Amino acid sequence: MSNLDVFIVNVALPEIGRYFPDASLASLSWVLNAYAVVFAALLVPAGNFADRVGARGVYLSGIVVFTAASAACALAPDVWSLVAARVVQAFGAALLLPSSLGLLLAASPPERRMSMVRAWTAISGLAVALGPVFGGLLTGIDWHWAFLVNVPIGIAALVVGWRVLPRVPARDLPRPDLFGAAMLTVAIAALALGLVRSEDWGWLSAGTLGSLAVALVLLAGFVLRSARHEAPVLPLSMLRLPAFAPATLANILFSVAFAGMLLSVALWCQQVWDWSPLQTGLAIAPGPLMVPALAMTSGSYIRRWGAGPIAFVGSLTFAAGIAWWYALMEPGGGYVTGMLPGMLLTGVGVGLTLPTLIGAAVSAVPPQSFSTGSGVVTMARQIGMVLGVALLVVAMGGSDELASAFDAGWLATLAAAVAAAALCVFVGRAGRAPQPERSDQ
Repeated sequence: MSNLDVFIVNVALPEIGRYFPDASLASLSWVLNAYAVVFAALLVPAGNFADRVGARGVYLSGIVVFTAASAACALAPDVWSLVAARVVQAFGAALLLPSSLGLLLAASPPERRMSMVRAWTAISGLAVALGPVFGGLLTGIDWHWAFLVNVPIGIAALVVGWRVLPRVPARDLPRPDLFGAAMLTVAIAALALGLVRSEDWGWLSAGTLGSLAVALVLLAGFVLRSARHEAPVLPLSMLRLPAFAPATLANILFSVAFAGMLLSVALWCQQVWDWSPLQTGLAIAPGPLMVPALAMTSGSYIRRWGAGPIAFVGSLTFAAGIAWWYALMEPGGGYVTGMLPGMLLTGVGVGLTLPTLIGAAVSAVPPQSFSTGSGVVTMARQIGMVLGVALLVVAMGGSDELASAFDAGWLATLAAAVAAAALCVFVGRAGRAPQPERSDQ
């Protein structure tokens, strides 16, 4: 539910913009970014909280909050009320996600944990596949249904979860660093604000420079606080784990590219080709439909060649899809020769890269810190999503001509994908099964 909502809202965003005609693209971007910023900052404290009090109760509480906030999103009278409801929705999602993986991994034997991570990621991939189509169907009825659909699902999940979820023992851990989480929230929000408003305010204006300065100061303070706090939002010790740091940094950059791709193609279909939300969802779907199967079947290749090479190939394949759009997408062009090949290439890239990077990072975390570790990994992905949306808004805002604006956005997205591929080299051969020693006998 929490993953599906991200992709439904991307497809619904142009229709939300028509419903609130006074809202600019920069303002509308906060419907996506407010959710991602709060989600990112609260994931690790929520994971710590799940470890401290028990993942089952935290998971069920997250369902309640997410479901209620979804109803509030549908009832929002203006765009900023919608943004506020999305903040609450993100709080619920932050309770859901790390506790869900914590529940799964705590119930899995060590030798099956990597495959369980991939199965968990494949469910997220299924949301990627279904989100555009569901988003198109629901938005075609009314954009409010993009949020209302969560209400019956949430109620059903709460009833079933109450009966069947296992009880994971709580652990005696220090309280999470909520002040550090607030610092990270404001820092990422200030960074996104400075970027998306730079075109209106000017790069050298007090507003832009002030926002970026606040972001840098708070990020520096956040790192210092994380080094000293007994339960930090970002446990710096995790960055010393093999494969964890490069996989997480590559995850951020790839998520920048992924967010830019997803929003740009939804905007292209509805603003350039004047397609309906349903047509947009169906046009996007072939790429995401590649993700679940690749997430489940690439495990054998990772065991043979390692996570780094597979993620490297995936990132470059994704970049090739963006390059195809930059070279061949035209306002009067066809879907089959223009969008579809790029959509398939980006889908293969996502299927090879995201599950591999997440699996490489999470599998490096000690079993007693699964919820916290998964929170750090997902936090990185969400920060990348925020920066990706902001980067696309900045790139597209530099041109008054619509086709040129999209070209600029795709160039920025392409650069992020290539940078992610470069970082994947440093992930190395993490995840590769150890080879038996040869005997001289």
